[in-house]
Amino acid sequence: MRPHPLAAVFDMDGTLVDNMRFHGMAWERLARRLGSPATHQQFEREWAGMKAGEILRILLARPVPDTEVARLEAEKEADYRAAYGPRIVPVAGLFAFLDRLRGAGYRLALATAAPADNRAMVLAALGLEGAFEVTAGPERAARGKPFPDIFLAAAALLGLAPDRCVAFEDASNGVRAARAAGMEVVGIATGETAARLRAAGAGHAAPDYESLGAETLASLGL
Repeated sequence: MRPHPLAAVFDMDGTLVDNMRFHGMAWERLARRLGSPATHQQFEREWAGMKAGEILRILLARPVPDTEVARLEAEKEADYRAAYGPRIVPVAGLFAFLDRLRGAGYRLALATAAPADNRAMVLAALGLEGAFEVTAGPERAARGKPFPDIFLAAAALLGLAPDRCVAFEDASNGVRAARAAGMEVVGIATGETAARLRAAGAGHAAPDYESLGAETLASLGL
């Protein structure tokens, strides 16, 4: 029998906040400037959770030096922050759910491909700067999602085996990454459908935290 989870590991974009369309449109604007036909739908459905360098290699169809990655990533992320910064709101039910997890003794962690400036913007706007015990960002992972590196890094920072953690994810790549790390997954269907998240490996899925069903809550001991 699988041990009861001791920690909840959250993705950020699309999971704490419903912002993936803003990322997608920023990537599409950069792609147009670079002469690529890539669309925001490709980012939102195929590339979500990947590191910037991985996405840029797809857009440009060539190796991209680190200096170029840094410059283009900074351009895209500044565009995204300008567009999304004034619109930040939590996914419905997030605050009450975090309180419920803490009340049940869960430790909380963040596992996200978002760079530090994006994390700081979102967490500050939500008032969650101190809510997560540890953060595993792209700087701690050699590979982005769907590889398990970011989730394995979060578990290591917590000092827990991955199978003592449950992950919360909005994207198929993130679900696959958490499952590859050995975590159970609850899908938050802000962008992709619940059916797609389950097909990727999520054991449970709902549109938001207010909609988590009794079976899901019971599986979490809530």
